[in-house]
Amino acid sequence: MIDRNTANVLWFNELHRQDVNLVGGKSSSLGEMTSSMDVPVPYGFATTASAYRYFMQTTGLNDKVNALLNGMKDYEDSDELRTMCKQIRDLIVGAKMPDDLAADIKKAYADLADKMDQKDPFVAIRSSATAEDLPDASFAGQQESYLNIKGGDDVVNRVQQCYASLFTDRATYYRHKQQFPYEKVALSAAVQMMVFSKASGIMFSVDVSNGDDSKITIDGIRGLGEYIVLGKVTPNHFVIDKKAQKIVERNVVKQTIQLTRVADGGTKEEAVPEELQDKQVLTDEQVLELAGYAKKIEEHYGCYMDMEYALDVNTNRLWIVQARPETYWSQKNKEDNDDTNTGDDNVVAESDAKVVVRGLPASPGLASGVVHVIDDPKDIDQFKKGEVLVTLMTSPDWVPAMKKAAAIITNNGGMTCHAAIVSREMQIPCIVGTESRHVAATDALKNGDVVTVDAKNGVVYAGKVEGLLKKSDSGNQVGQVVAAETFAPTATGVMMNLGDPELADKYSSLPADGIGLMREEFIWTSYIHEHPLYLIEQGHPEKVVNMLSDGISKVARAMAPRPVVLRLSDFKSSEYRNLKGGDKYEPHEPADLLGWRGASRYYDPKYINAFKLELEAVKKVRNEYGLKNLNIMIPFIRTVDEARKVTDIIRDQGLVRGADFKIYMMAEIPSNIILADQFNQFVDGYSIGSNDLTMLLLGCDRNNDTVSSLFDERNLTVKRAIRHLIKTAHKDGRTVSICGQAPSEFPDFTNFLIQSGIDYVSVNPDMVKETKRNVAHFEQRIMLDKATGNGLIDPVDYEW
Repeated sequence: MIDRNTANVLWFNELHRQDVNLVGGKSSSLGEMTSSMDVPVPYGFATTASAYRYFMQTTGLNDKVNALLNGMKDYEDSDELRTMCKQIRDLIVGAKMPDDLAADIKKAYADLADKMDQKDPFVAIRSSATAEDLPDASFAGQQESYLNIKGGDDVVNRVQQCYASLFTDRATYYRHKQQFPYEKVALSAAVQMMVFSKASGIMFSVDVSNGDDSKITIDGIRGLGEYIVLGKVTPNHFVIDKKAQKIVERNVVKQTIQLTRVADGGTKEEAVPEELQDKQVLTDEQVLELAGYAKKIEEHYGCYMDMEYALDVNTNRLWIVQARPETYWSQKNKEDNDDTNTGDDNVVAESDAKVVVRGLPASPGLASGVVHVIDDPKDIDQFKKGEVLVTLMTSPDWVPAMKKAAAIITNNGGMTCHAAIVSREMQIPCIVGTESRHVAATDALKNGDVVTVDAKNGVVYAGKVEGLLKKSDSGNQVGQVVAAETFAPTATGVMMNLGDPELADKYSSLPADGIGLMREEFIWTSYIHEHPLYLIEQGHPEKVVNMLSDGISKVARAMAPRPVVLRLSDFKSSEYRNLKGGDKYEPHEPADLLGWRGASRYYDPKYINAFKLELEAVKKVRNEYGLKNLNIMIPFIRTVDEARKVTDIIRDQGLVRGADFKIYMMAEIPSNIILADQFNQFVDGYSIGSNDLTMLLLGCDRNNDTVSSLFDERNLTVKRAIRHLIKTAHKDGRTVSICGQAPSEFPDFTNFLIQSGIDYVSVNPDMVKETKRNVAHFEQRIMLDKATGNGLIDPVDYEW
């Protein structure tokens, strides 16, 4: 009887999912499916964590590795990190593997050949770290895998290379940042029979686009699975009803290329035979067979599952090659089903209501709930639906919690801060800047307090003030007879700002001429949650394409045929870092507002592959879904050369400017105004981001309470810049819109914009109707003044 804790090799049928400490997440999952379930898994064995530790100890590498790690001066110095990690990997690869360990691996490979009745079979060797695929550690995908390996000596060599890959730059940096000692991570190598795939793909036991756990989704491509990972081929997509085991949705996309295996090793790209290009990759019977496996695996594990499969070219047999828990919807659906205390035991009469906090009324409304104070975005997963969110200040990574909030209260910020803008769009009562009103919300309110938030007047009361809440309800009674609304046509378009795709249907009936600003960041923080480079490294870039295209298409479909302008990703580095895996890829910038954001990311070799995934999502919405009303906007372009580089990439990816596809740019940097005559050649128009533009023109941080009183979009500097941009853009037939907060806040500013000839104003949903009326009024006033010659003369000179 072998001692499993000291064995160098364990077979899949000897392993179970609780053996993560012995063989890591990947190997233990393969073992669980082999030993405890009736699903087809390519057979194999795993070298153990004990074998790795034996190798490191016997070769004396532990002391050498520790010496090099302890000698590191600065993990943020990429050159020093690269040099040190290469030294460690060279030491590991150059060491002689202990004879007994090498013999055990070779014997297991020979035994595998006997079991499979093949001489020197081809195998896949996949790294499986003992800390990967765990809820509280994210080490998966950081080590190497090797395909089409043949022969005992090569297997031993590749296992040793897997060991070395534990010290890639990225993995080493990540362990350091997580303060995770390298000695606590060991490496197993799963040695598994190769599946020579004629088709392959990914499936989930939950619809990852919307969290519907009554459905199973399956994606498939021809050939090896690498092209679905790289996003080079758009997969066939099937949705299966889990209970009925019936295909309820299918999307078969033409596939012209595939990656295939070369007989003596390696891979090559080749054309899919013409007669197969438009046909399903899998038969309906195979789709349902896979769905049956997905359902069985989910029932066995007791959670939603993320699985990979392959269809063997020789036997036409389906194999499950990987299974791991799906994390996002498992957690989200659990949270959404949790009961939240509503505070009904803390009812207060209106006459007895006491004010505990005051602030700026950023988003009107009245709500009551239990206070949840959050100081750090890493704790937002603890926030429950219906609570009152109290914090210092929000940023894009707070959106998942904000969407669940009954109301939002912040210490800092003004009427144009993130919390204010997002709350208005989502129509959630919000009070900001409480600290400037003498008492900070995070000091006055504690977890578990019940409060009533009157965001119309900027007041927070202790307890549940039912009298106020009933008055609010009575003012919104369904069945009240109201006059039908009419809106005069306007020459100046009134567009709408929108981020959350789930609100598109709700707001589509508003009298907006389209979406002037769709913020892509909402989809990242609400649905994807993971850094795009992390997903690429994990082998799941298709998640970016699929989830972005799903969210974008909801908005484009709801608004069609009205145009939708999608602003491509504009996170700052600190915001990207808060996405899962982001800490490995993001620099620590002292002033990330002026750092690596917008256009400067898109052409950077470190990020360009992630940017291309965004463009693939846009192409999918336009070409596969047929939503040609979708256009794009590039944020934060500093120089004309940046505009050229980014638009070249966009064109090379198959998105070509034309009558039905426009490329716009944000005008939020002084250079955009000064050099508008040169930017004109690369774009179809501009959208003024008045918040950032005002900050950069006045040198004033709008979120800094000390100087925020100086922030004013109506400053003459800003107005002269806007007037110049409109004039310069129109000379070359380019359009200009504005998507900042100023038109919503200041009707006189809207009047100035119309007088200046702006083409569109884009406002939050709650201001569409009012702005529509204001625009009509101002346009009529201009025509009347022109006809009578009696209009007032603006004494201010806006030219420069």
